[in-house]
Amino acid sequence: MNMSITSTAFPHNGEIPTRYTCEGDDIAPPLSFTGVPRTAKSLALIVDDPDAPDPKAPKMTWVHWVLVGMPTSATGLPEAGKPLPPATREGKSSWNRTGYGGPCPPIGRHRYFFKLYALDTDLAELKSPTKDQLESAMKAHIIAQAELIGTYQKKK
Repeated sequence: MNMSITSTAFPHNGEIPTRYTCEGDDIAPPLSFTGVPRTAKSLALIVDDPDAPDPKAPKMTWVHWVLVGMPTSATGLPEAGKPLPPATREGKSSWNRTGYGGPCPPIGRHRYFFKLYALDTDLAELKSPTKDQLESAMKAHIIAQAELIGTYQKKK
């Protein structure tokens, strides 16, 4: 079975409900994981937006959430991301803080990538990594990955 990441809040390539954005409660949507390989030692999650600031002329990837050290027994994350599974560590987002920051695109409809990684290590040396630090550390340790994409455009 292939590893997958899904949400009951929105379908793959569907619109993320306002509740999970800066125009709503700005909380993480519920996420479910299946098919984690038995050989995995930990899971990592990166949520980012490659369309910043303008999807017609993207200049950067905005990082919304970084998690590392999730146990492989985790079958997902509850709405709002709390409580996090034991041993899970939060990395820094593009806001230079930990925790989820929801979609808040300045212009146009953006894509938000929820990327789940199964790793053959727990990367214990990473305490509160940036996305770049996590990607560098896990590069040779990814044994499976899955992706969920949601979209959002501001209503106001």
